[in-house]
Amino acid sequence: MSQSIDINDSLGTYHDFHALTRLRGQANEKPQGALKQTAQQFEAYFLQEMMKSMRKTVEKSDLVEQGTVEFYEEMMDKEFAMLMAKNGGIGLAKTLEAQIQRLKEVPSTGAGSSGQGYPLNRPDTPMSLKPSAIQAYELIRKELP
Repeated sequence: MSQSIDINDSLGTYHDFHALTRLRGQANEKPQGALKQTAQQFEAYFLQEMMKSMRKTVEKSDLVEQGTVEFYEEMMDKEFAMLMAKNGGIGLAKTLEAQIQRLKEVPSTGAGSSGQGYPLNRPDTPMSLKPSAIQAYELIRKELP
């Protein structure tokens, strides 16, 4: 069973600046669709780099000119990577999409309420250490000469 590659595919390519501009515009209109496409493009790029690394481990033949072969292999890897990412790939796009969705849902309220992190701006008053950290610090101070 062979699959044809649609040139006008909405996935586009991560090297196509017009496709990236369209994706940026789509992010304002349909953020969920843009998130999915961005995750797929990242997975395609990851897969292409993985295939490039795998090809480096294979011995080169002296029968053909290597520059031409490498050029076409790179093009083929790029197309395979995009096709694989579009059809589910290794699951990286789905995982990234879910992770970004989770991060969008977390309120950005600082360290106290959800334990997700600290605010980027410097607080006016110093933050206190957790009691367990204070005890560990005191134990270390007692042990030091």
